[in-house]
Amino acid sequence: MAAEATTTKFQNPDFRPVPQPPDFHPEIAVTAHDGLRYWQFMIAGSIAGSVEHMAMFPVDTVKTHMQAIGSCPIKSVGVRQALKSILKTEGPSGLYRGIGAMGLGAGPAHAVYFSVYEVSKKFLSAGNPNNAVAHAISGVFATVASDAVFTPMDMVKQRLQLGENSTYKGVWDCVKRVLREEGLGAFYASYRTTVLMNAPFTAVHFATYEATKRGLMEISPESASDERLAVHATAGAAAGALAAAVTTPLDVVKTQLQCQGVCGCDRFQSSSIGHVIQTIIKKDGYRGLIRGWMPRMLFHAPAAAICWSTYEACKSFFEEVNDSSNSSTIT
Repeated sequence: MAAEATTTKFQNPDFRPVPQPPDFHPEIAVTAHDGLRYWQFMIAGSIAGSVEHMAMFPVDTVKTHMQAIGSCPIKSVGVRQALKSILKTEGPSGLYRGIGAMGLGAGPAHAVYFSVYEVSKKFLSAGNPNNAVAHAISGVFATVASDAVFTPMDMVKQRLQLGENSTYKGVWDCVKRVLREEGLGAFYASYRTTVLMNAPFTAVHFATYEATKRGLMEISPESASDERLAVHATAGAAAGALAAAVTTPLDVVKTQLQCQGVCGCDRFQSSSIGHVIQTIIKKDGYRGLIRGWMPRMLFHAPAAAICWSTYEACKSFFEEVNDSSNSSTIT
């Protein structure tokens, strides 16, 4: 009777439960998109990309020299020999040639990259944070968009990395000379190859990152918050190394296309991927397609760890800012 009385007492017809759809999971929806605004994803991505590429730039320079076969000065595939040759020819500053072009391209490109990824992931995952297919497809969308922004400056960067001081005076001199001598198409000569390389690279990268991150957090869920930075760094390193190893042959093709005619490197009659691959195999054998694989992995493993850690740290900062703003608005 007491139970019935209590039930009757609180059965007010003015207070009716609001019906929810069967797939309504507010906690998952918020977590999947982190409650950030579009511009906040762009800023976080821009900072992460710039920090990543600036920190690892010397390794990228060694990789570029190793991949640019032809009559260029460096013919050895060894990391140590390539590094010694650069230092002997140009000194330590040679490892940083082209870093200005990287700075101009990495920030905007990564802003596009991460914002497109986050928006696509939110739309495609439909509230399921464990949807690996959605992560992979979102990564492909992100790379197609960001490569359109980054490819021109990446071409300038690689030419500056290879060229001696007399080849180009700097970023703008390279841009003007390429535009005058080769036309606008030279800036996008490798775009198709870049997309074909980065699409599987990004698909493997994001799928591996999300899966590794989820696995690491499941191993020790009670300390997941305390070890959040270590989780992102470890997952990012694993994703970067695997994706880099898988896509090295296409990266060699991209470097060849972007550096043709510079420092005595071959010029190609066609920008066809098949034509470039045949030329590389004819001149250097099948090993030519994996030139630079070691510095590429040495670049992408720590670079991805730096990038994801920085990106997630920026996202956490914006989440705190948004929470503070929402709290003050409610108050």
